[in-house]
Amino acid sequence: MPEQLWLPGLEAPPTPTDGLFFAVFPDTHTAAGIAKFARQLCDEARARSKPLAAGRLHVTLRHLGNFAGGLPPEYVDVAKRAAGAVSMAPFAAEFDALESFAKKPRPGPAVLVGEDGVQGLHRLHEVLGGALRTAGFGPSFGSDTHFEPHVTLAYGIPWAERRPVEPAGWNVREFALIHSLLGRTRHIVLARWPLTGEP
Repeated sequence: MPEQLWLPGLEAPPTPTDGLFFAVFPDTHTAAGIAKFARQLCDEARARSKPLAAGRLHVTLRHLGNFAGGLPPEYVDVAKRAAGAVSMAPFAAEFDALESFAKKPRPGPAVLVGEDGVQGLHRLHEVLGGALRTAGFGPSFGSDTHFEPHVTLAYGIPWAERRPVEPAGWNVREFALIHSLLGRTRHIVLARWPLTGEP
């Protein structure tokens, strides 16, 4: 993924301050239910970290890079051009398992994942990747990226075996380009695109 470049040996790399990524968000009702489950999970695990707020719950589709000192306008422009070329019908997404992204036995992120219910997200990830490459992100951009659709619930949760949970799902009708203020727990929606293609 693109990162701001620096010359080794001359100075330390600048600390990234801003991230850029595409995402989909659950509807308000579904987000509230997921946030409630995340709070219960943190309480049961007696974790120090707090669950993510309902408004921050999302599925990252494509991470475009982290940068120091703001987002490069050219990256934003190319990303918007690519998103405008995406044609895909709305689809249902469903997450029915809880998984740890921690490295056993260390604590780490607890996430919702799915199997058949996330196939539409895989398709959108692929379509968006093709549009990004065509728009100028390079012929190999994202071609070898492993993608596992997930919703992060909280960080610092003790590792545990994957287990089924009450399914959480919603109809994905749009996707968005997000400016992440790194370390400041804030996401800014730069633009949204509806899914209006044919099934």
